[in-house]
Amino acid sequence: QLQLVESGGGSVHPGGSLRLACAASGRTFNRYAMGWFRQAPGKEREFITAISWSGGMTRSADSVKGRFIISRDNAKNTGYLQMNSLKPEDTAVYLCAAGGMVSTTSSLYPYWGQGTQVTVSS
Repeated sequence: QLQLVESGGGSVHPGGSLRLACAASGRTFNRYAMGWFRQAPGKEREFITAISWSGGMTRSADSVKGRFIISRDNAKNTGYLQMNSLKPEDTAVYLCAAGGMVSTTSSLYPYWGQGTQVTVSS
């Protein structure tokens, strides 16, 4: 099995930055693609960005392009989401996931963390 734990969430003013981390354990992490999703109250889970197992391929939603950067450090079994120029509409629970390939579909990721809250407000 693969266990994922997110960290780094919190409250920030508009225009601020946060870096989320997704720590993996229990199984080899470097052969899994990693994705980030978010879910706000009353809304469906939304794809944010994903990265291949090697780090050579990434895909991001239009809403975060130019602001959010996904990366991974397989030696540390950890993935990251650097979030810059945060907006109030970015407020949500952010979840990391691992699966066999980069995908925008949440059902294709069998492993999930519990999520970390990000709140952007003035």
